Amino acid sequence: MGDRLNGFVSKICDGYIEKNKFDPEIYEKFRVHRGLRNPDGSGVLAGVTRVGSVQGAIMVDGDRVPVEGKLFYRGIEIRDLIKGFMNEERFGFAETIYLILIGNLPTKEQLNEFSSLLDDLRQLPDGFTEDMILKAPSKDIMNKIARSMLALYSYDDNPDGCSAENLIRQSLELIARIPTIVGHAYAVKRHYYDNESLILHRPQKGLALAEDLLQMLRPDGYFTNDEARMLDLCLVLHAEHGGGNNSAFATRVLSSSGTDTYSALAAAIGSLKGPRHGGANNKVIAMLRDIMENVKDWQDQDELKAYLAKLIRKEAGDRSGLIYGMGHAVYTLSDPRALVLKEFARKLASARALLAEFELIEAIEMLTPGVFAQVKNDTKIISANVDMYSGFVYSMLNIPPELYTPMFAISRMVGWCSHRIEETLFGGRIIRPAYRPITKEREYIPLADRG
Repeated sequence: MGDRLNGFVSKICDGYIEKNKFDPEIYEKFRVHRGLRNPDGSGVLAGVTRVGSVQGAIMVDGDRVPVEGKLFYRGIEIRDLIKGFMNEERFGFAETIYLILIGNLPTKEQLNEFSSLLDDLRQLPDGFTEDMILKAPSKDIMNKIARSMLALYSYDDNPDGCSAENLIRQSLELIARIPTIVGHAYAVKRHYYDNESLILHRPQKGLALAEDLLQMLRPDGYFTNDEARMLDLCLVLHAEHGGGNNSAFATRVLSSSGTDTYSALAAAIGSLKGPRHGGANNKVIAMLRDIMENVKDWQDQDELKAYLAKLIRKEAGDRSGLIYGMGHAVYTLSDPRALVLKEFARKLASARALLAEFELIEAIEMLTPGVFAQVKNDTKIISANVDMYSGFVYSMLNIPPELYTPMFAISRMVGWCSHRIEETLFGGRIIRPAYRPITKEREYIPLADRG
C-alpha cells in the first residue's frame, strides 16, 4: 500500500507546483498583508488585550521609530517583575502565573495559597501516564504534549464549559500538569527511543515548579539551587508575549469558534512546535555547533565575519540564509528578554568554564548586523532575540535539545490560557479573515471529454 500511495503522490506532484504556484508580487497587487504584517513591519490590529504587550517601536508623526524593546505582563515591565523577586531571593514563576492569569500581583498570603494549590494540582489523573504516555510513546515531546492535551478532555467532567469559573479551573490544572506531562513524556522517550532505563519521577510537594521540573527530568533527581533559579528565570521570561504571536493568536482563533480549552491549546502547542516560532532555539544551537566546527579561531573577528557571510549567502550551515537568534518581528533595537538572559548567562558560563562559548555568541550578536548589511545591502536594524541565549542556557543546565521547545510550552501555557479566557469571555465574534481568490472561473468538462 505504501508503494502504491507514494507512486500516486509522485505522479500528482509532478505538475502540482507548476500549475498552482503564483508570483509573490500578487500579494502587493491585492494589498495583502502577508503574515498579517503591515508594510512598515508592525502587526495588523486584530483585537485588544489586557494580558500582555510588546513594544519595539513608537509612532512619531506617522512614522514608525525603533526603540529599545519592552515587554509588559498586565502592565508591569518584565525587568521590574524580575528585579522584584530576585532582590528578595525568591522563585518568581508562581507569582508570574498569578499576575498574568488573575490580573494583579498577589499578596504574600495569596501567593502562598496559590503556590500550594498549584502544588496539589501537579499530579496527573489516575492512569493517565500509563494509558496516554507509556502506551503511546513519541520521539517528539511536543507531539506527545499535544496528544496529551487532547486526551485530557476525556478526564474532565466539564470539558466544554465556557464560564469564567470553569475556564480558570481548567487553566490552573493545565499550568500545573504540563511540567509533569513533559517529565514523563521525556522519560518514556528516553526509554523507547534512546535505549535508556525507564525512570519516572512523580511531582514532589514543597518544591518550586522549576525545582520540581528538574527533579522529574533527571534520572537521579539531583539539581542545584542555582540551576533551579536559572530555569525559573527562563520560565518567567517566556510566559507571555502579547496576543499577536503565532501560538497565542492560534489560541484566540480556535477559542473564538467556541471550541473547548483542550482543542484550543493543542493548536497552540502545534504552532509553538514550528521552527519559525518555538523551535528557533534548537536552530540557534545547531548553528552554533556548525560555527564552532568551521571557525578555527573564535576570537578572530575577520574569520567569524567571513563565515557569517557564508551563512547569509546560503553557502554554509543549513543553507537557509538565516543567522538564527537574530532579528524579531516586533523588537527593533533590542529584545528585553535577551538582555536579561544574556546578563545571567554570562555569570553561569563563567562559573561553568564556558566563557569562550558565551563570548562567541556575543561576537555573533555584535557582528551580524554589519555582515548582513554588507551582504544584503540592507541596513535594517537587527538585534539578538531571546533564542540567541535561551538554548545556550538550557545546554548549560544539561537540558537536552529535544526539551528546549517543551520548556517554552511549559512557560507559555500561562499566556495561552489567559488569552483563551479573554477571547472566550469578551471576544464576541468568530475570527474570520479573508483570502483573495486568484483562480479564473472555468466550465466543468464531462468525464468523457477530458484529455
